[in-house]
Parts: sequence; C-alpha cells; structure tokens
Amino acid sequence: MVPLAGYLFVSAALFCIGLYGALARRNAVAILMGIEMMLNAAVLNLIAFWRYINPDAALTGQAFAVFVITLAAAEVAVGLALIIAVYRNRDTVVVDDVNLMKG
Repeated sequence: MVPLAGYLFVSAALFCIGLYGALARRNAVAILMGIEMMLNAAVLNLIAFWRYINPDAALTGQAFAVFVITLAAAEVAVGLALIIAVYRNRDTVVVDDVNLMKG
C-alpha cells in the first residue's frame, strides 16, 4: 500500500509542472493544459485524503473529485471556445500578441 506522502508528492509535482506550464508558456492552448494539470493535482489530493483519513464514511472525497472534473470540463469548453474566437479574429494564439484593447 502506498503511503499518503507518496500521493501528496506526486500531486505536488504535477501541480508544479502545471504551474510552470501555465506561467512560462506563450501559447494559449499550452496555458490551458497547465491549468488542467493543476486541477488534476487537486483531484488527486481529494481522493488521497479521502482514502487515508476516512475511507469508510460517505463518498465525500469522490463527490468533490467528480465536481472538480466537471468544472475542468466546463473550463476546457469555455477556454477552447475563447481561443478559437481569438484565433479567428487575430490569426494567432500567442498570448503576448493578442491585445483586444487595440483596434
């Protein structure tokens, strides 16, 4: 059986990789992927804490995980729709090149 610290280490590593991907990339799709990795790290934490703290109780950890996964799916749908709209208007998905306040 894997200890809780192992899951937390993997989750922290996944979150750090996602944070780096969201902050260091210029491509809007790569930023969206970094945010998804951070949300997956949060889901891993929810499931790990539920499993190790109170596994016999209600499925609260899994319910929160399903909620976060649903939120992530909605975020991807809205994010990709915005990226496609910006690409159609500006012909680029590089975040530095997109300035919607300029004409």
